[in-house]
Amino acid sequence: MEKGKTGFEFLEHMADAYIAAYGRDLNEAFENSALAMFETMTSTSDVKHVIEEEVEVEGEDEKSLLYNWLEELLVRFEVENMLYSKFKILEMERKRCGGFKLKAKIYGEPFDPERHKQKVGIKAVTYHRMEIEEKPEGAIVKFILDL
Repeated sequence: MEKGKTGFEFLEHMADAYIAAYGRDLNEAFENSALAMFETMTSTSDVKHVIEEEVEVEGEDEKSLLYNWLEELLVRFEVENMLYSKFKILEMERKRCGGFKLKAKIYGEPFDPERHKQKVGIKAVTYHRMEIEEKPEGAIVKFILDL
């Protein structure tokens, strides 16, 4: 990752949020993708790390793993009214029987309209234009959020 760069950036796209998330490795890129998703909804610097939760998702390939990771977090926001601002991938591995598994800890707090500025609502995570690239110098994941 280049010096002075944040862990993600918003790319140009018409009615959706097109995001590129960066990391020294795929774990960090996935962490930054989650942070970018919540930054789309609110200012994550206002979200305190009051509650720690564990997340486990699986996918048949890395793209479905990214999709399931972001979708799980979005569902927690929708159903449990939780916002998150810190993500730590503990394990991302290829399973012996095929596919991938991800375990993470996530940190946040319940949404409070008095403190958490609402930006835009996310309808869904999409596979459209999703890319995952790993290079010796780091990883990049790109994805679109349907707003």
